[in-house]
Amino acid sequence: MEFNEYQKLANRTLYGNEQVLTNCALGVASEAGELVDLIKKYTFHGYDLDKKELVKEMGDVLWYLSQIAEWADISFEEVAIQNIEKLKRRYPDGFSEERSQKRTEHEPI
Repeated sequence: MEFNEYQKLANRTLYGNEQVLTNCALGVASEAGELVDLIKKYTFHGYDLDKKELVKEMGDVLWYLSQIAEWADISFEEVAIQNIEKLKRRYPDGFSEERSQKRTEHEPI
């Protein structure tokens, strides 16, 4: 599935009013917290990593992110493209600890 197709299909289930942006921003934080909790339990509490739950929580984060983009009239594909372009500039040969440690915090995106 392509990013923009996902964004449009996900939008069918959006509900809200003038508070949509706030709801979606809070939703990202809430769902990211649930995702982090799964990883914490796996890493520190001896739980098995429940991949079905991991996929579910990542999907919930994705849904909220796609709807923030939709609200702002930004294609989700554009978000993905710009992120990859930033990563290519930041790490042209792939991730390196040295480049990470020497990069400035406010590099242009």
